[in-house]
Amino acid sequence: MTDGEGWPTSTDNPPVRRLSDWPAEPLRDLADEYGTPLYVQDLGRVKANASRLREAFPGADLSYAVKANATRAVLETLADRGVGAECAAAGEVKRALAAGFPARRVRYTAVNPPARDLDYVCGLEAADELVLTVGAADTLDRVAERGFDGRLCVRVNPGVGAGHHAKVSTGAEPKFGVPYDRAADVVDRAIDHGFEVVGLHAHAGSGISGDELSAHRELVRRMGTLAGEVRDVGLTFVAVGGGFGVPYRGDEPPLDLDAVATATREAYAAGWREGAGETADESDRAQLAIEPGRYFVADAGVLLTTVNTVKPTPDTTVVGVDAGMTTLLRPAMYEAYHELRSLEPGAPRRGRVTCDVSGPICETADVLARGRSLPDPGRGDLLAVGNAGAYGYEMAGNYNSRPRPAVVAVEHGEARLAARRETLAGLTRLEPKAEDS
Repeated sequence: MTDGEGWPTSTDNPPVRRLSDWPAEPLRDLADEYGTPLYVQDLGRVKANASRLREAFPGADLSYAVKANATRAVLETLADRGVGAECAAAGEVKRALAAGFPARRVRYTAVNPPARDLDYVCGLEAADELVLTVGAADTLDRVAERGFDGRLCVRVNPGVGAGHHAKVSTGAEPKFGVPYDRAADVVDRAIDHGFEVVGLHAHAGSGISGDELSAHRELVRRMGTLAGEVRDVGLTFVAVGGGFGVPYRGDEPPLDLDAVATATREAYAAGWREGAGETADESDRAQLAIEPGRYFVADAGVLLTTVNTVKPTPDTTVVGVDAGMTTLLRPAMYEAYHELRSLEPGAPRRGRVTCDVSGPICETADVLARGRSLPDPGRGDLLAVGNAGAYGYEMAGNYNSRPRPAVVAVEHGEARLAARRETLAGLTRLEPKAEDS
C-alpha cells in the first residue's frame, strides 16, 4: 500500500525495503527542490523497523546505536518510540538529550574517551541518571576523579568478533573492552570505588549476517555466563550490542530477525545458568539489552546523485556523479556494495551499459560502484543509491574542501529539511580571520 504521493504506508512493513520499492517520481521532485547530492530519510520506515525489533525481542531493553545516523529527525523519531540511546561520544550524548531521550535511557559507551568527553558527560546535571560504560580499568579512576557517582556499566571483550568487514569486527579487537577473564575483577574494583554497577556490555561487530550467527550466539553465551558469575552485584541489564545485518545487494535475503532473536535469548539463558548454577533463581537474571543501529535506519534512507559526465573508455563507461567518497564513504572505506538505480522516467526503455560510477574527489578510491549495469546514462540523469540511511551522512566529510550534502526527512508523504546543505563559505567558518589572529 502507498499514500497519495507514492510513499509506502506504515501498514506496508516487509522485512527489508529494496531500492526498487522507493517511488521514483517523489524522489525526482525532492531532487528538483533541494538539489543533489541529497540524502532522503523515510521516518515512517524507521518506525516500522523499530516495531519489528520490538516484536522480535519482547521483554528486551531496546536502544539505538546513535552513530549509525545522528540526525535530529531520526533521533526524535526513536525517542518518541521509547527507544533508548547508545552513545559512543559526548557529542552523541548531547544530541540524544537535545532530541528528547530521557537521561535514564541514555548509555554513554565510550571507547578510550578523551578528557573533554568525560568532562562533559560527568559534568551533566543529569549525569547521575544516565549509564556510563567503561572499557578499561583505568577509566574507573578517570571517572572517579571527576566526581561521577551515577550508574556504571563495564564493557567486556569476549574474544569473539563478527561483521561484514574486518574494520567493523569489534568483539575480539583489543581496543574494545576489558579482557573477558579480567572482567569480574574490574566489576569488583568498580564496586570498591563506590560505583553502582548496573550492567555489562559487549558487541561482536557491525553488519552481522546469518552466516555469522554462531559468533553472535557465542558472544551472548559468554556474556550470560559472566552475568551469572557476578549476579550478586545486582545487575539490571546485559547489553549484547546489535550489528544486525541488512541486505545491501538486491538478491540477498533479509536477515531472519526472529531466528536471531531466538538464538540470542537461548544463548543468554544458557550462559547465565552456566555461570549462576542450575539451581540459581531465574528471577535474578538481568534483563537482556540490544543496541542495533544499522537495522533501524539503513533501508530507510537513499542517496540521490546527478550524473555530471559520461566518458566511454576502452575498459568501461565512467559515469561521473556529484556524490563521492566525501558524501558516502562506505564503498571507499569498506569496499561496501550499494545498489544503484536510474530514476529517469524513460530508463527502462534504454539499452544497458556496464559502468563505473565515480565521484568528483581526486582519489582513485572515489568510486561508488564498479562494473554495474545501468540504463544507458546521460548527463543530468538522476541516480539513487540504496541502503544509505546508516553510516552515510554520518560519515560525510570535507576532504577536497567539498561541502557536505543536505538531508530531507519524509513522513506521511511530507518532506522537511533535516540538515541544510553546507556552503563553500561555510567551509571556513571555524578558521579565525587574519584580524582575529
